[in-house]
Amino acid sequence: MRAIRIESVGRIALGDVPDPVPAPGEAVVELRAAALNHRDVWIKLGQYAGLKFPCTPGSDGAGAVSAVAAGSDPAWVGREVVINPGFDWGSSEAAQGPNFSILGLPRDGTLAERVCVPLAQLSPKPGHMSWEEAAALPLAALTGWRALISRAGLARGERVLVNGIGGGVALFALQVAVASGNEAWVTSSSDEKIARACALGARGGFRYDREGWASEAAKAHGPFEVIIDSAGGPGFGSLVDLAAPGGRIAFYGATRGNVPEVALRKIFWRQISLLGTTMGSPADWAAMTAFADRHKLKPVVSHVFPFGRAPEAFDLMERGGQFGKIVIRI
Repeated sequence: MRAIRIESVGRIALGDVPDPVPAPGEAVVELRAAALNHRDVWIKLGQYAGLKFPCTPGSDGAGAVSAVAAGSDPAWVGREVVINPGFDWGSSEAAQGPNFSILGLPRDGTLAERVCVPLAQLSPKPGHMSWEEAAALPLAALTGWRALISRAGLARGERVLVNGIGGGVALFALQVAVASGNEAWVTSSSDEKIARACALGARGGFRYDREGWASEAAKAHGPFEVIIDSAGGPGFGSLVDLAAPGGRIAFYGATRGNVPEVALRKIFWRQISLLGTTMGSPADWAAMTAFADRHKLKPVVSHVFPFGRAPEAFDLMERGGQFGKIVIRI
């Protein structure tokens, strides 16, 4: 079969690899589409833990089951499925266990014509989604759901701020907040991205690249009970300033680096919770997919590339030129 392989740091190529053979309890999924995540780019650039080369990256995928291991239910064959990329979460809902891993490293991932995964990782493809939309769902939606619902505990009537709109996680968090009947706002350095977020239901947005933006936002629109962030860095203090008393800031990344000095008195005196979050448990996955199906949510797809142009998809993600998910049609 054909697969996208990262041969070494910075070197990516389309090539032939052996067909995958399912282990007991596994299925072979004939992929129709896969989606990129920043994780795939970090692996390519050699900036991820546990690197091994060559490898087939890709955590997101949707397709049809083409075979199952001996002893597994043959009724799975032919089913259209989407893959939960979080493996071996563990027994605690509070955090993942020591054996937790993400599809695409160390296990070969979805940027291939076929992939082997345990049957427990498969869910029915949402009928209202295209193959490209279904492929764009898993990692981003799972991460956004856990950040907003499981960790931040969003309640109806609370105001939400999604910092740095444009990526898949941030957009899905926005969609969930809006579908839940909550007032949601966004930040960006782009007026166009703010306008597109408003078309998805955001009440408005703020340009975080402008001096004094946080104080102006606080004066004009008041504090936020829930704030979702993936940037960290020097701007994190502004999010603390925008949090309501008893507010929660859930963050799932640090693309702008570690947080410099923050006035701790602002956090403890106003009883603000800082909540780190990563991916999600099987229970999060089940709740997220049910919510997406019930509300007919569709992930935002920015660009679709044919399989042979996967390197261009990587280049686009490295430039940050997308609004939504970058999908590769297989």
